[in-house]
Amino acid sequence: MKTKVKAFGLTAAFCLIGGAASAAECIAPANPGGGWDFTCRQIGKILYDIGAVDKPVQVTNMPGAGGGLAYNTVVSERNDDADLIIAASSATTTRLAQNAYAGMTADQVRFVGAIGADPGVIVVAADSPFQSLGDLVDAIKAEPGSVAFAGGSAVGGFDHLKPLMILKEAGFTDITKIKYIGLDGGADAITQTVGGFTQAMTGDMSEVVSFLSNGDIRVIAVLTDERVPGFDDIPTAKEQGFDVVAVNWRGLYVPKGISDAQFDAWADKLQQVADSDAWAKAMVDNGLAPFTKVGGDFQSYVDGLVSDINAMSKELGVLQ
Repeated sequence: MKTKVKAFGLTAAFCLIGGAASAAECIAPANPGGGWDFTCRQIGKILYDIGAVDKPVQVTNMPGAGGGLAYNTVVSERNDDADLIIAASSATTTRLAQNAYAGMTADQVRFVGAIGADPGVIVVAADSPFQSLGDLVDAIKAEPGSVAFAGGSAVGGFDHLKPLMILKEAGFTDITKIKYIGLDGGADAITQTVGGFTQAMTGDMSEVVSFLSNGDIRVIAVLTDERVPGFDDIPTAKEQGFDVVAVNWRGLYVPKGISDAQFDAWADKLQQVADSDAWAKAMVDNGLAPFTKVGGDFQSYVDGLVSDINAMSKELGVLQ
């Protein structure tokens, strides 16, 4: 448990203003093994390795409500904690856009930046009869209830939206018939699919790399404009006739109550990670694409995303 030094009622966050009296903490709003966990552990390790923080970053897994438990905890209990960073992604903005965090809004925290884009993927077990995205779509069109998707976000979340976008592109409109099981993280979703409890998994490249290398799964589509470097044998949805691009930015938010100087310090540290050789290697190893938006302009980008996803969710019928 980290120690805070309090003076005249104010928390002195020494790790940002001078001599690291307390270790920084990164909350991953999901179980170990998923995308948010990856973000905390990779960024946290590199922050320490490059000397941006003086002590190893503590990672705390806080699964629940598709990230809602962590979001509520930060807003309600740790609003001025300058030692705290929280993993975020397109899934975070999706849930906020759909009012899924019990009325909480994107302006109740500060989004400090994103430093990588995680390509969306559609995955099947290694022994699945589906050899292509077209095979999967055809099966759903023939018998919608025959295919269930597992994903690491809650119902209506970004993972859920990916197959709905593909099916909409394929001319399938009755999206309420599509089975989707939301789990706390991509690793749990893959386990369900490998175990045969679901027929497909919808998630992100970083969540599936280890399962792919172990031969447990096949990725039948990556949801990018072009094939992902290092994974050149995986076809895009676009080249299979489904014009869908869905990438998941990987980044951080911080409590809203911290000072501008503390926010800027975190933005600078995240930029240092983005510029490091270690992050460049982590992106290649995990199928991430470069995507850097850090500091003050990122909040306006997030606000735009929330608006866009809100409109798309209404169009797709997952939000009234």
